[in-house]
Amino acid sequence: MSKALRDTAVGQRLDLGRCTAPAPYRPDPATWSDDRLTVAWLGHATVLLNVFGSTVLTDPVLEPRIGLGRGLVKLGPRRLIAPALRKRELPRLDAVLLSHAHMDHTDLGTLRSIPSRTRVVVQSGNRDLVRRFHAVDELAWGERAHVGALEVESVETRHWGARMVTDRHRGWGGYLLRKGGRTVLFGGDTAYTDAFDRLRERGPVDLAILPIGAYDPWVSSHASPEEAWRMFRALKAEYFLPIHHSTFRLSREPLDEPMQRLLAVAGAERWRVVISEVGQTWSLPAGD
Repeated sequence: MSKALRDTAVGQRLDLGRCTAPAPYRPDPATWSDDRLTVAWLGHATVLLNVFGSTVLTDPVLEPRIGLGRGLVKLGPRRLIAPALRKRELPRLDAVLLSHAHMDHTDLGTLRSIPSRTRVVVQSGNRDLVRRFHAVDELAWGERAHVGALEVESVETRHWGARMVTDRHRGWGGYLLRKGGRTVLFGGDTAYTDAFDRLRERGPVDLAILPIGAYDPWVSSHASPEEAWRMFRALKAEYFLPIHHSTFRLSREPLDEPMQRLLAVAGAERWRVVISEVGQTWSLPAGD
């Protein structure tokens, strides 16, 4: 059995009897300014960004379950918190970024609801999952694409990409987004790695979006909160948006543990952690 299917089975067992809670916050992207960087966490690894007028969605997963199948017959972990925006509430998107093929990051049901004219950026070996889209950029680490004035660069992470046991060819990674003199790192999914250390030499990173959950017992594939903080500090980024926690039961740690541990290790610098609950919105402060 593949790890993806094992995770699906574990999550299926652990979320029995749980109800899906509403998102505590609801973003309103129609009010966001095109003259600044604004982000909202919709749940898990799904982040909606307005990067100086470019609207980007990362790893869109907005259905009630992740896993195998479609719609009401999908088999897999159920959401513990509803997405902060439903599929039909998404704004017009300039680009969708997919970090890798795992079902909690590339959800085909959600992707089917996104207009086919939307630009999609995938890591190498994943183009076949997004055939219905008219414009697809397939990037290896270090390669770049431009969505208007927004530059998107694929960057190295430490993870793995197979969707099923038979497709080990699939790549994975994160993305650097640059526009308006600002830089955002979307880490996708990663274990602890020093690959981000090299990025700091190329200029300041304003916001690092990094995963902090599903580390028990999968720490070889998913960074712990303390490891995520170490990567953030090595990157010398200014602000930290933690993702990949509190949305699905994919591992054994208590749901509230990742944020508690992250804030504890951040200590006096916890002001750098900008979003902690699903649906919260944050804008880069003027003058930073």
